[in-house]
Amino acid sequence: MQFTKLGHACVRLTTDRGTIVIDPGAFSEPDAMVGADAVLITHEHFDHVVPDTLRAAAAANPDLEIWTNPAVAAQFPDLAGRIHAVTHGDTFEIGGAQGVAVHVHGEKHAVIHPDIAVIDNVGFLIDGRVFHPGDAFTLPEEGVPTLLVPAGAPWLKLGDAADYVRAVAPSQAFLIHDGVYNDAGLALAERILGQLAGSDTRPVRRLAPGQSTSLPGA
Repeated sequence: MQFTKLGHACVRLTTDRGTIVIDPGAFSEPDAMVGADAVLITHEHFDHVVPDTLRAAAAANPDLEIWTNPAVAAQFPDLAGRIHAVTHGDTFEIGGAQGVAVHVHGEKHAVIHPDIAVIDNVGFLIDGRVFHPGDAFTLPEEGVPTLLVPAGAPWLKLGDAADYVRAVAPSQAFLIHDGVYNDAGLALAERILGQLAGSDTRPVRRLAPGQSTSLPGA
């Protein structure tokens, strides 16, 4: 599986069974969904999905399928039949019975402030290899070889992110949700998370937008 960072919380996962894009929001690369077979959306915030951009991608690719939580799915009645609502505990396959297996974990966005309503948020474990939690520190109910760890957000502090990596105990972790940082902040976040949650056997690092790496099997 090839993992490509596409800016902020958006990633592309490429396998011989299909190409999956997760959370192509306002801070993502403009062509993030080009060539995708499926788009997964964790929640409704603008940095994770831009409705007009998603509709344009669906119009350009009639075979594009979308999975997300029910609150987001309800915002796209025009995509009925192509947008699928999923919740915690659900499983589905992208590309048919021999496609890419996806397990859904999580229910709610992390708390930003008591005065701000908590919205729905789901995380996706792809092919048993890589977990994208969206905007939450969801602990999957199964092993996670590669964790995508949020690194910068109004709801987040780096110490909590480090504890999240420790709790999930993946083989490796990559920073996501980092589009709010400048270069100095990116370097600081990578260093602190690497020091607190990383080790020789569990690297914690970031990729630049457009950079790719290969992920090991489950």
